[in-house]
Amino acid sequence: MSTEQDLINLRVRVAELEVKLDFLYRKLGIEYVNNPGMADSRIIELLKKGNKLEAIKVYRDLTNADLIDAKREVEKIEASIL
Repeated sequence: MSTEQDLINLRVRVAELEVKLDFLYRKLGIEYVNNPGMADSRIIELLKKGNKLEAIKVYRDLTNADLIDAKREVEKIEASIL
């Protein structure tokens, strides 16, 4: 099998996986959010403990966001978990 054919096969497999993943997201009612801070359990745990300032600091460390944007995003996370 040629390298070009291998690449074509991989693209087909990736496309199939993307379709399946989209189906699962819709079926489960999940919306994918490309937000590195959202996936970090440290932020969620800090918010559950009531430590928003530390959660903002962790978010900033993860994303290099400025203070205003980090605060806004952490508050969105907070609203989604509480």
